[in-house]
Amino acid sequence: MPQTLLTTSLVVAAYMTIWFLIALLRRDNSLVDIAWGLGFVLIAWSSFFRGGGAEPRQFLVNGLVTLWGLRLAAHIASRKRGKGEDFRYAAWRRQWGRWLIPRSFLQIFLLQGLLMLLVAWPIILINHSPGAAPTWLAVVGALIWGLGFFFEALGDLQLQRFKRDPRSRGRIMTGGLWSWTRHPNYFGEVTLWWGIFLIVLDAGSGWTAVISPLTITFLLLRVSGIPMLEKKYHGNPGFEAYAARTPAFFPRPPVRSSEPDDGSAG
Repeated sequence: MPQTLLTTSLVVAAYMTIWFLIALLRRDNSLVDIAWGLGFVLIAWSSFFRGGGAEPRQFLVNGLVTLWGLRLAAHIASRKRGKGEDFRYAAWRRQWGRWLIPRSFLQIFLLQGLLMLLVAWPIILINHSPGAAPTWLAVVGALIWGLGFFFEALGDLQLQRFKRDPRSRGRIMTGGLWSWTRHPNYFGEVTLWWGIFLIVLDAGSGWTAVISPLTITFLLLRVSGIPMLEKKYHGNPGFEAYAARTPAFFPRPPVRSSEPDDGSAG
């Protein structure tokens, strides 16, 4: 395992360095968001070939991660087409001044590489030690993964269509899955990683894989996900009305409201 982890870590470090150089040339650090999903695909198959196994559970986990990673990267690339740097990264660019280059490399690209390794731990684990044949836990995990993938993919699609509709200008997305939770895509991503954890739980040292869903849950709920995204809507009456009737994370059936949705699109 130490050799597999070391090799995977070096692969991730090289991968994120390449993306940093591309971002430096493009003056767009938000390209790291595209690198995020693709990085997991790289980790999955590099650790698979490094481990030398070919068990059903490995193909299940690697296949699910590949499907998720490719879809997420394609969605973010499509969303970024024709646009500049995301507002969160643009704010850091202004704040960091002359320290922009080293801080971008360390605090954006290498840090995300480290977080990627933490979240990908169940992938590395299962590719190194697949254990016995999949059990009922793997079935439950795959179903939970499917629920998460559904929320993330459909939520992203609904928001993308909403933003492309000229009639949506100056309004907030409150329909579809966005009437059940203010962040169906974040709920979906957290849920699918809990599903991956269950798939590998009864493999060798599978309990250690809990670091993966705990990390992504903390990041999206407390750090770079919901808090940063909703900060820009502070004081927006339309968003505050939407937030009052719609949970931030865990979905629940929508509450009808006659209040108009004013403000910027989500």
